[in-house]
Amino acid sequence: MRNEIKKTIEASRRVLADCALENGGIIAANPDKSYYPHTAKDYHYVWPRDAAYICVAAKILKIKNIQEPYFNWLVNRPEDFKKQGLLFGNYSTNGRLNNPSFQPDQAGATLWAIYDFYKDNLAAAQKKQELLVRRLADGLCADWKGKYFFNNTTDLWEESYRKTSTKMENNHTYSLAACARGLILASKIIKNEAWEKAAAEMIAKINEAYNKEKKYFVRNHGKIDDYNIDASLLGLVYPFEIIKADDQRMVNTILAIEKNIVEDGGLHRYQFDYYDGEGSAEEGAGAWPLLNFWLAIYFCIKGDKKKAVKYYDWVLDKIDKDYFIPEQIFSDFRQGIKPLAWSHAMFVVASRYLGYL
Repeated sequence: MRNEIKKTIEASRRVLADCALENGGIIAANPDKSYYPHTAKDYHYVWPRDAAYICVAAKILKIKNIQEPYFNWLVNRPEDFKKQGLLFGNYSTNGRLNNPSFQPDQAGATLWAIYDFYKDNLAAAQKKQELLVRRLADGLCADWKGKYFFNNTTDLWEESYRKTSTKMENNHTYSLAACARGLILASKIIKNEAWEKAAAEMIAKINEAYNKEKKYFVRNHGKIDDYNIDASLLGLVYPFEIIKADDQRMVNTILAIEKNIVEDGGLHRYQFDYYDGEGSAEEGAGAWPLLNFWLAIYFCIKGDKKKAVKYYDWVLDKIDKDYFIPEQIFSDFRQGIKPLAWSHAMFVVASRYLGYL
């Protein structure tokens, strides 16, 4: 194993541990640390989505005492979660709601993380996490109306101007994949036909989101489709296993992603993205290392290790010798959020797929 991989694995252990708090919350980045840039936005919040990926990576690294304290934090802390059964944008570490947008993928990703942690002993999952699993799965199903969610939803990039509508049926494709897989896995822990039925309905809508003329899955499908190419569609293959990596529809989608939003080797979130993590967003967004690692995972699953290494190595060649992986990599002076725990989590998963862990 190359030295820079070993060093980045060591840094990943530190970053993930630094983001796991005493009360069980897992934050996206820890600005209390001296290594955190003073120009970056404050990410001292719990995003359940980020925390789910961090839990999976922590298990790979054999970091203990992160997952179950976090699951307990979810049961007891998030504002209104006991009453509504829904997870929203992000939360302060004491559980106060900070971003009130409804992001259903977070519940789906959390169910995936619970299953991953207990997959060798599902009886323990039911014994220890039945309340959380039921609350998450029942909450999703209560809001799901067979073809769409009742409440306005926002996808994983959480831009407020890209909400689904209450006036017409439409869905974020990544969100449906997360929710469908989460419900399927929840039913493996606690058998429930209603959860399985909702998952099947969501998968049907995902299949409808493939546009035969454009030859890719659209990121939002309904009466009006959003044709902007979006890297989050990688989630259809990993981790949510809705579409096979060699399914021609997915192959076509990856071709569209590589053609349109890979710039100089780095994968961007989507076309016309301007968010830079420093507040101004005037200069435009950078490439996201976690997406390069996500694309590497896809190519590993597809059996193309050469391409996987290409996208993986691009990040390692760009990061500083502190081996902290940022949220974005820019071609200018900006640092943005550094390090981002989700970036390190995806590095860990990609390293495992490539055989480095």
